[in-house]
Amino acid sequence: MIELYQLKYFLAVVETGSFTKAAERACVTQPTLSAGIKKLETTLDTRLFDRSARRVFLTENGTRFVERAKAVLHQLNLAEAAMKSDNSPKLLRLGILLTIASRVVQQILQPFQRGEPGLVTELFEGSEQEILNRMDEGRIDLALTILRPGAKNHVISLYHESYSLAIASHHPLAGKPSIDPTALANEPTIVRSRCEVLSETSRFFTDHNVRPRLVYRTAQDERALAMVAAGIGFTTMPDHYRMDGVTRLPMDGYDLSREIGFIPSAHHLDPEKSALLDRFITLSRNHLPDRAYKGSKPKKMPLYT
Repeated sequence: MIELYQLKYFLAVVETGSFTKAAERACVTQPTLSAGIKKLETTLDTRLFDRSARRVFLTENGTRFVERAKAVLHQLNLAEAAMKSDNSPKLLRLGILLTIASRVVQQILQPFQRGEPGLVTELFEGSEQEILNRMDEGRIDLALTILRPGAKNHVISLYHESYSLAIASHHPLAGKPSIDPTALANEPTIVRSRCEVLSETSRFFTDHNVRPRLVYRTAQDERALAMVAAGIGFTTMPDHYRMDGVTRLPMDGYDLSREIGFIPSAHHLDPEKSALLDRFITLSRNHLPDRAYKGSKPKKMPLYT
């Protein structure tokens, strides 16, 4: 018999791509998680994952099982929500892309929190794929994330921003209007390990025959920015990351950008929850982060109803 915790362990591995990270997500030890996955595979009489030295891959049967596992958890979440609906407060379950600057998230959330008495907002922070997986499971009502061309869900565009260089304000290059990437050839660099354009950025420097010296790697974007201000090295980031002591500059030929907006859940929501999301989206559009850097005005798109 399949146990609920086994499905959660399984999907945690799928989301994180690692047994170690999945165990951290599930708040259990790695041996406990591995044992749960093993029991699930024994019950299903099939192998769900192939493991290499550094990565975990879904088998063909594992890939087929993902959607079924998500569907089971979604139904359980719906049942739990129905049992709690009579006495529960207004609830907004929001997924937030972890590479959106904290001050931008605050600027979007704060007016709505103040204007909706009794509102409880549950936040989940993760990568694009982690957020989409949770939406498929019915555990997120709305995602604040990157909008990709050809998205299946209805989307609401909020703002556009470019990626650019972040360098210490006291650095000799900080006074230039733009930076030739070859000027960074011998400079120490900070790598943001959760950056969505990490591979494209690496390729950009390689194409210019530039191999900066890696001095720091971190998954925390605000920490990376603080280390830039301290003079540890430079990095590349979305434009809305700002801090005293850090100068943001364009790089010649580095024209990566992203569109940020909302992706609502594709699952059916009751009228009260739909109205709550409409109010939140409307207010968010009126309190967008400033676009004084490189961001464009948001596209006009219909509200989610």
